[in-house]
Amino acid sequence: MGTTDTLARADLRVLVCEKIADAGVAHLSGLFSVDLGLDWSKEELADRIADYDAIVVRSATKVTADLIARADRLKVVGRAGTGVDNVDVPAATRRGIVVCNAAGSNALSAAEHAIALMLSQARNIPQAHSSLVQGRWERSKFGGIEVTGKTLGVVGFGRIGQMVAERAKGLGMNVIAYDPLVAEGRYRELGVDKAETPADLYAVSDFITLHLASTPETRNFVSTEAFAAMKKGARLINAARGDVVDTDALVAALESGHLGGAGIDVFPTEPTTESPLFGLPGVVVTPHLGASTEEAQDRAGVVVAEQVAAALTGGVVTSAVNIPALGPEALAVLGPFLPLARQLGQLVTVLAGGVAPLEISYEGDLATLDTRILTSAVLAGVLHGRIDEAVNVVNAASLAAERGIEWSEITIPRARDYTNRLSLRAGDVSLSGTTVGTTSRPRLVSAFGQDIDIELAPHIGLFRYLDIPGQIGRVGTILGLANVNIASMAVSRSRAEGGAVMAVTVDSPVPEETVREIANVDGFAQVWFAALDVE
Repeated sequence: MGTTDTLARADLRVLVCEKIADAGVAHLSGLFSVDLGLDWSKEELADRIADYDAIVVRSATKVTADLIARADRLKVVGRAGTGVDNVDVPAATRRGIVVCNAAGSNALSAAEHAIALMLSQARNIPQAHSSLVQGRWERSKFGGIEVTGKTLGVVGFGRIGQMVAERAKGLGMNVIAYDPLVAEGRYRELGVDKAETPADLYAVSDFITLHLASTPETRNFVSTEAFAAMKKGARLINAARGDVVDTDALVAALESGHLGGAGIDVFPTEPTTESPLFGLPGVVVTPHLGASTEEAQDRAGVVVAEQVAAALTGGVVTSAVNIPALGPEALAVLGPFLPLARQLGQLVTVLAGGVAPLEISYEGDLATLDTRILTSAVLAGVLHGRIDEAVNVVNAASLAAERGIEWSEITIPRARDYTNRLSLRAGDVSLSGTTVGTTSRPRLVSAFGQDIDIELAPHIGLFRYLDIPGQIGRVGTILGLANVNIASMAVSRSRAEGGAVMAVTVDSPVPEETVREIANVDGFAQVWFAALDVE
């Protein structure tokens, strides 16, 4: 929660554009001058926005770059919900405007809805209700199964997944979960078995519930191959994001009888009023109701009101989604390293194959400053695209701690070879980076303890291999035949051990079969390709 231990500021004006909880409006009204613009047109909002220091919206109001440009006094945009898709965050950030949301306000409602879908699906409750109100008494047709003693597989073990697991344990279910970014200790605390791979989870689960974020990596995560790995008769629950499931593959698995049923709350395109899932036996569907409870909506209104108040009164804004302000001196040193920190966090997670205790080292001038924002950027990279919540430098540390991720920080006042250097170590994976040039371009300068020099790019590959003639040519040939263009390459050799590290940046994603082909080249020990969030 934000803190607002300051006197009321009637000179500050807040505009509430959409209906939020009365308690939220009351909280703001006790501190500031509040206007309700619930029925304002887009044109009226544009004409009057310059009069306000803060604006509170839900999903209907679009806070565009044009609107922000007109908002001369605006200091904060509050979104009474968990997303900020209707806010131009980069435009707000450029103007120094804090954008905050009501992160986590709907987690409990979403978890309960997943459980409700599972129970409704197991007992055919919607179908039985529809039949009975249509005048048919069909007891034998709608027999179901018990969930007690069954195994629930949770794919995505963040806040919502953990809430679902706790409630399933209360129903007497066995629970197994897959999430490479949750530490072993968290599984043990909750009495949940850890699956090393999704296939391991699919093989033993009677019910599978999804709690994944929608990212390029998770789209169609549950595919034909995934359904084939599931137990015959398993049932799928999806109250996360519609595009994490291949709908055609799901329909095929249901129609073939391989799946016993499904409970679906989300769809690839919404609103959806037609789907091949509608009417299939054993399928329960709802129109994205996961967050649609009175409590969640009230909670979102109160939380965002507290966050807006904190932003206006100098308090701590715990759910800001853009980078908080830095002092000019610290910004000059730390600011250029924020993209590098996030990208190294993403890369070390790919190379380490999941989460491991993380050691973060700061060398040079970095070591003399408060580097917590860089640590948060590293953790945001570690979590990026892998959890069911939006992650940024403000909330990354708390989300990582929630998942049991451990990290430590080391400061070294004198940097080796570079004025400033940021290094990460996770298990036997180590990476170092710095920034160069007037535009502070992020560069990888060490990998696995060997010096290397390459600019980080959206698509990057790293290989460990035996240093024998022809290896570079083999990689180039394989990528060329796959129509993947190499943008840059760097190689580092260890003469003592005969091993080498190669880094390549490419212009496009590398197909999985191409990755496997490189990994099968004689002498190649490890091959990784990563997609980095390079802004």
